[in-house]
Amino acid sequence: MHNDPKGRGNMATKLGLWGIVIIIAAIVSIASIVGTFAYMQMSTRQKLVVATTTSLYDTGLLDEVETAFEAKYTIDIYFISVGSGIAIQFAQRGDADMLLVHAPSEELKFLQGNYGVNRKIFAYNFFEIVGPTDDPANIEGLSPIDALSRIVAAGRNSTAVWVSRGDGSGTHVKEKELWAQAGFNWTLIRDEVNWFKETGSGMGKTLITANGLKAYTLTDIGTFLAYSVGTTNQVPNLETLVAQGSELINVYSAIAVNVTANPKANFEAATAFTKFVLSEEGQQIIGNYGIATYGQSLFYPAVELLKSNTNPTIVQMIKDYAYFNDDSTRTECPTQYRYGHPELYD
Repeated sequence: MHNDPKGRGNMATKLGLWGIVIIIAAIVSIASIVGTFAYMQMSTRQKLVVATTTSLYDTGLLDEVETAFEAKYTIDIYFISVGSGIAIQFAQRGDADMLLVHAPSEELKFLQGNYGVNRKIFAYNFFEIVGPTDDPANIEGLSPIDALSRIVAAGRNSTAVWVSRGDGSGTHVKEKELWAQAGFNWTLIRDEVNWFKETGSGMGKTLITANGLKAYTLTDIGTFLAYSVGTTNQVPNLETLVAQGSELINVYSAIAVNVTANPKANFEAATAFTKFVLSEEGQQIIGNYGIATYGQSLFYPAVELLKSNTNPTIVQMIKDYAYFNDDSTRTECPTQYRYGHPELYD
């Protein structure tokens, strides 16, 4: 029996099926990671371990990026696909050479802890709130903040269900920020067990759970398109209901592990991969991915946009959400967290 200082009772009793789902998801993730490390020992090429958010991996984008990168470099990439929070933990303890994540507030802590350097924004898209086609909380077309308020009211009236990832991922961080903006404390409303559920899983599994429950959830648009379009639609009960508002911007960054803090990190390979996703070829892969299958890009390239300011509205959204203070300016990576490659910031 674990200590229970908050008086929530035995986890299995409280969570029931949800506790079992979370435990199974954790076991599957651990097995996958163990398999990745075992396979690495068999390769003779240089190795680069990238801890990445599930949204980039589950959509298939990283498969195309990996194929193109490995054709140019004698480097094998090994992805650890987990939520951004867990990905950051892997890098902190030296089990990854770099990060591809989308949780700016957590990324800043990673830099400030001397764990990472040379943060570069390489892509963006948007979050959206999806839910059942009959929309029992009547949120379609509302602002994200108004939509969440209505979902709470409907949930408390037993007419709606919300599914949270609850895994410390970038999407989960964004969700908690949105709840706070709507005037709710995520930690408190998660205890309202009749309508608030958690999966402890990646975005794809969370969408499938929400589909089964005919529930609302927050998702990145890329993963939702990958799971909802075409004959293989895995979430037929869900549709996009809220997709407007600067609050929903979603920004992806690459961060190299600080080699001065972790001498075993493959810093130069991480830098090569960062430069590749920032390159014209890498940005084209990102911008074109999904068009043939889904009729639109799942992710949008950010490098030229930020350099040329071709869409000032989107640029400002990115800067407001994902830039950090550096003396009197704001930047994707403050100068004290840059190391060894000034060309990244020319």
